[in-house]
Amino acid sequence: MNNFKQFGLNATLINNLKKQHITTPTPIQNLTINHIINNFDVIAEAQTGTGKTLAFLLPMFQNFSNDSKHIQGLIITPTRELAIQITSEAKKLSENHNINILSIYGGQNIGSQLRKLNRKIDLIIATPGRLIDHLNRETIDLTHLKTLVLDEADQMLLIGFKNEIDIILEKTNKNKQILCFSATLNSKVKKLAYRIMKNPKEFAAKKENITLNEINQKIITSSDRWKQEALLNELDNSNPFLAIIFCRTKRRANDLYEAMDKKKYNCAVLHSDIKQNVRQRIMRSFKNAKLQYLIATDVASRGIDVNGITHIYNYDIPETPEIYIHRIGRTGRMGKDGNAITFVAPRDEETLKTIEKTIKMKIEKEAYIRKNTL
Repeated sequence: MNNFKQFGLNATLINNLKKQHITTPTPIQNLTINHIINNFDVIAEAQTGTGKTLAFLLPMFQNFSNDSKHIQGLIITPTRELAIQITSEAKKLSENHNINILSIYGGQNIGSQLRKLNRKIDLIIATPGRLIDHLNRETIDLTHLKTLVLDEADQMLLIGFKNEIDIILEKTNKNKQILCFSATLNSKVKKLAYRIMKNPKEFAAKKENITLNEINQKIITSSDRWKQEALLNELDNSNPFLAIIFCRTKRRANDLYEAMDKKKYNCAVLHSDIKQNVRQRIMRSFKNAKLQYLIATDVASRGIDVNGITHIYNYDIPETPEIYIHRIGRTGRMGKDGNAITFVAPRDEETLKTIEKTIKMKIEKEAYIRKNTL
């Protein structure tokens, strides 16, 4: 039997899944749901688009008590986009289930959030900064949690949010369950996760061989000085249908956006400093193919799941092979060819070697040769 009844889920949850035409568990759901229902801490690794969100929402909702007057679940995400996406899935799953859900992230009216907190809330889905605002105001009580989820745990524990997570954990009860889910989990992240978890069970869904079978990869070598020119030359040559261009920092993303916008490329920039209403408008335009190029940082891009992306451009080489795989995995989906072009300066050569060693292939390389501008 490979359906959701095998987990002992209640009829309302199963019916809500059927309404969404979801009848068969994915590998990561098969691996984790029973263990989460049985209150084990879990570390789980699975690629984007493999059902991670339902893997933790289903057992959480199964274990929630209708009689509780306290916040029972907390899901922390690195970006507003991911918080919005998880909230949407949670609301569809909680239909007719008497589960009250509140999403909390920057850019919202805090007065509206405060009013909603006056009623019974079972599940909060939040970004760290705004959640800490509420904890400082003492408007949220996290001392009766059943389950705490760190989604995109590599970002939450390793890249920029570790201090915030420590602050939040100090405000929670000790006897809660902790779940860490992410598309990439290296040894450093796992070491940090073990520090806050109780004998966690580890699971990894088998990864598709995205790097070899579905994506055409290419390296373009260029000095930092001419990298922008090399990128624009490549964009003109390939003219992609939909593309994400990854930058290492917000400043580099802004600089690239200004240069491309000035040259009339159909583009927008996405990072954590962009106001929420603008971010939502940008994502709608990109999903509807009204934008050709989305210039993004890694943190801001978490939670972006858009069909039809034909090209990924690594304007800045990713710092780890895991991030490289995560980035390029956004193209070449559903049997369609994808393309990943990475721009490598001389100082990036060691990072490139590490990536190639991890994916067990040598990536085709070409040098950018400037045209005679005289």
